[in-house]
Amino acid sequence: MNEIVQFFQHISSLTRALILAGGITIFWLIESAIPLFTFKYNKWKHAGINIFFTITTIVVNFAFALLIVLTSDWCVQHHFGILQWITTPVWLQLIIGLMLLDLIGAWLIHYIEHKIKWMWKFHIIHHSDTHVDTTTANRHHPGESVFRAVFTVLAVLICGAPMWLVFLYQSLSVVLSQFNHANIKMNRRFDKLLSYVVVTPNMHRVHHHYVRPETDTNFGNIFPFWDKLFGTYSKTPVENIHYGLDVLEGRNDEGIKGLLKIPFGNSVKTDY
Repeated sequence: MNEIVQFFQHISSLTRALILAGGITIFWLIESAIPLFTFKYNKWKHAGINIFFTITTIVVNFAFALLIVLTSDWCVQHHFGILQWITTPVWLQLIIGLMLLDLIGAWLIHYIEHKIKWMWKFHIIHHSDTHVDTTTANRHHPGESVFRAVFTVLAVLICGAPMWLVFLYQSLSVVLSQFNHANIKMNRRFDKLLSYVVVTPNMHRVHHHYVRPETDTNFGNIFPFWDKLFGTYSKTPVENIHYGLDVLEGRNDEGIKGLLKIPFGNSVKTDY
């Protein structure tokens, strides 16, 4: 356990970048070999759009990096936050910390984005992808990336997470998001078994169904039990899934410029 702490305490920016790039590469190769859905699309062109939004997400996260570090250091120095108020072994601190960071920094902000109209209009860009694959994981409008970065800071503050735990959480979050968006055909029994521990592709695909109520279910990123606990879990069969959004049908929003403009106009009708 100390080795894990030391590794993430001193993890370099290059190593974190390699984790992101390595995850996309591995899941890209797997979904190319055993895809669940056979999409008729230019995979490289599709990836180019999503990688653009991945880069903007990295830029936003880099801008917030200092604030996250300062927040974590302040919590540790002033013994503020849940992990600083309780005495636990490192392994339990890791589990509690990951759960809290995932709940606040991922599940909660995701849920809120679906409930507040002006935030939802930024999140639409993620749901507009009609060919969901591993590159979709970081398809977030820069505005949404700001929302998520703010909630990461909030999560660190409430949790009182040391930086090694924050880096571990962010690494797991990136890789598991790439995994649960991947267009991979998985054995259903294995998927079901794995879904007791982490969010799996079959679980998250339901969230990308084009109409409600499925769109408002399965918000989880790392852990699957938040949706089950808060009543937002759905197990719609994979064969019934149709990607995209009903309010975007008939539009050609595959251009980056058009996607960036969606939150700032009234061209997309929504009852959120």
